[in-house]
Amino acid sequence: MKNQQEFLAMIEDYLERDVFPGVNFAILEGEEVSEYLFGKAALIPEPIALTPGKKWDLASLTKVIGTGTAVIDLVLAGKLELDAPLQKYYAKFTDSTVSLRQLLTHTSGIDPYIPNRDKLGFFELTEAINQIRVTDDKSFKYTDINFILLGFLLEEYYGESLDHIFTKNIFKNWGMKQTSFGPVENAVPTSQNIPLGTVHDPKAQVLKNHCGSAGLFSTLSDMILFSQAYFREEKYLELLKNYADGAKKRSLAWDLPAENNDWLLHTGYTGTFILINPRIKKAVVFLSNRVHLKDNREKWIEERDRLIKFLINYLSLD
Repeated sequence: MKNQQEFLAMIEDYLERDVFPGVNFAILEGEEVSEYLFGKAALIPEPIALTPGKKWDLASLTKVIGTGTAVIDLVLAGKLELDAPLQKYYAKFTDSTVSLRQLLTHTSGIDPYIPNRDKLGFFELTEAINQIRVTDDKSFKYTDINFILLGFLLEEYYGESLDHIFTKNIFKNWGMKQTSFGPVENAVPTSQNIPLGTVHDPKAQVLKNHCGSAGLFSTLSDMILFSQAYFREEKYLELLKNYADGAKKRSLAWDLPAENNDWLLHTGYTGTFILINPRIKKAVVFLSNRVHLKDNREKWIEERDRLIKFLINYLSLD
């Protein structure tokens, strides 16, 4: 397919320019799944081969693979009220005005700044998040704090930690046996300044299996199973509409790309993204470790968004 060859040429170009050292991705079109493996698992201090079945730091894909899907399932089942205040389900949060809808669409008005955040332990960081400042600005502002709070809500609702909640309610049902919080073995190296198989995100390093915004590791195979579950479960068609009150369209937990709102999108800081169209049953799972070489976030967003736009355009064709 001409479009697919053009996309693979883009990947080769990214590797040559050291946008990322390696990438493992899949393109799903109905029952057909095409898997690709390019580059190295690491280049520094020496090249390491990239082999199938490696685990990748999903970073913020945790927001949809775990937390978002768990909350969405409860909302769609009528067990959580979308416009109820978070306090109704998680009383430790000190602001009574923030709703579940606002958290899920990143329109909560939360100011994510926490003084000396990286010096805080688990209980200190948790308490700071429970008392986080909420502003009157309800425009779209993406922040991890929204989903950390949703994770706290889930733990209060189920009376268990997030790792058990995700496994029981999502991973086990969908056959995802290789998805878990770190530390993990058989991982692809991410940043050079953290031990292999440990999470890159600093808040997730502290909150561990209680972090709803980042921390999950997974394989390409498990991410394919996740995407296929979104194809199979017709309830997720409800996500293909705008749930946000602000100017920017957002689904619950997922972004709705401007190019085509029939796609659900989420990205991860480490170089990951997932695209799912549950209507036409197409998806892309993209796993890279771009932070291994450098952390030029603005340039990466530009490079990543170019890939996403191309994929949406060509996969949306009949």
